Amino acid sequence: MTALRDAGTVPDPRTVQIERLKEANATLKTRLEQRDAELETLKDFKRRALSQIAAQHLEIERLREQSAGLGNVRRIPPGRVGTAPYGSCS
Repeated sequence: MTALRDAGTVPDPRTVQIERLKEANATLKTRLEQRDAELETLKDFKRRALSQIAAQHLEIERLREQSAGLGNVRRIPPGRVGTAPYGSCS
């Protein structure tokens, strides 16, 4: 700036501000595009996860109905809460 003033040319501060704002705008657009791409990836992951959960739920229901029809399947009693099995490291 000092060298330009000494040479007799003073840059217009509005031009400098416009250039700075253009660069900031370009940076923000890039960040927005990256965020949108990441959101789309996460939405796709969510859709696939929900689909897998739904398929697993249907399979569990089918297996329960099948086991109830056979009559030769016993339910396993629930484990004791808060106790570790023998030989456990915890």
